[in-house]
Amino acid sequence: MSDRAALYAAVERLSGRLRALPQRRLQAGAAAEGLELARWLARQAQELEFPGREPREVPDDGVFVVGDQLAVAGHELVAALDHGPARAEEVLREALRRVSAAARAVG
Repeated sequence: MSDRAALYAAVERLSGRLRALPQRRLQAGAAAEGLELARWLARQAQELEFPGREPREVPDDGVFVVGDQLAVAGHELVAALDHGPARAEEVLREALRRVSAAARAVG
C-alpha cells in the first residue's frame, strides 16, 4: 500500500470512529482532537494547492460533524499532494504521524 493510500485509509478509519462515538466521548475531547487534526490537514492541503494564499480555517460546527470534517480535509490533502511535489513527501509523513497520534488519543 502506498503512503497516500495509507493516509486515505487511516483518515477513513478515524473519521468513522469519530462518527460512531457517543456524545459524552466527543465532548470529553475526542471531537477537539479530530477538529485540530482536520484543521491541520486542511491547512496543509491549501498551502500545497494555493501557495501564498492565506488558508481558511475549518470551522467548529459542533461535535457531531467533526468526523465528516476530518474525512473531507484528509481527502483534500491526498488530492493536493500532487500540487506541491517539493513538500509533498514531508507533508505526507507528518500527516501519517498526526493521524496515528490522533487515533491513539481518540481510542
